[in-house]
Amino acid sequence: MKIICIGRNYADHAKEMNSPLPSAPVFFMKPDTAMLPAGNPFYIPDFTNDLHYECELVVKIKKAGKHIPENFAGDYYDEIGLGIDFTARDLQTACKEKGLPWEIGKAFDNSAPMGTHFLPKTALNLTDLTFTLHKNGELVQTGHTTDMIFSIDKLIAYVSQFITLKTGDLLFTGTPAGVGPVAIGDRLEGFIGEEKLLDLQIK
Repeated sequence: MKIICIGRNYADHAKEMNSPLPSAPVFFMKPDTAMLPAGNPFYIPDFTNDLHYECELVVKIKKAGKHIPENFAGDYYDEIGLGIDFTARDLQTACKEKGLPWEIGKAFDNSAPMGTHFLPKTALNLTDLTFTLHKNGELVQTGHTTDMIFSIDKLIAYVSQFITLKTGDLLFTGTPAGVGPVAIGDRLEGFIGEEKLLDLQIK
């Protein structure tokens, strides 16, 4: 199982990060050790002083495929969930300033907490789907699939040109605006529509 993460897939988030809009999907990888199963608390690592949450829709790949045409991409997934792409922003920024890869700020252990369950895509309107993240009861992020620069099917088609997708792979599809820091004692709750999928304690 591998974790593939899409960057800058919402224009408002790219703007808040002072990043240009991409002409093609931008993706990076997290190892399987980045996954934090639902129900486990997240412990802030001691190597960062500026840890940020980024809530994202997550697509679970259901069968292997490579060079997948966009019009067939829907055959490769049938479940949608939520996850957090934790980012050690201070480490990422330092790497960017030096022109270095920034996996150190993205791919560390437990940096991809997952929601409690996935929802069947047949029960969802993927062309107009809303998800939200609340921190300590306050709404901090709202995402709409209508605001994605690249749709789920476009992402699958693009990524599969370079990397073979396998059963169980997780595709994080990008985060909307509103990312921000977490501290010990915070609680993150994520929803698709009205259904809670994610409940994470920060320690």
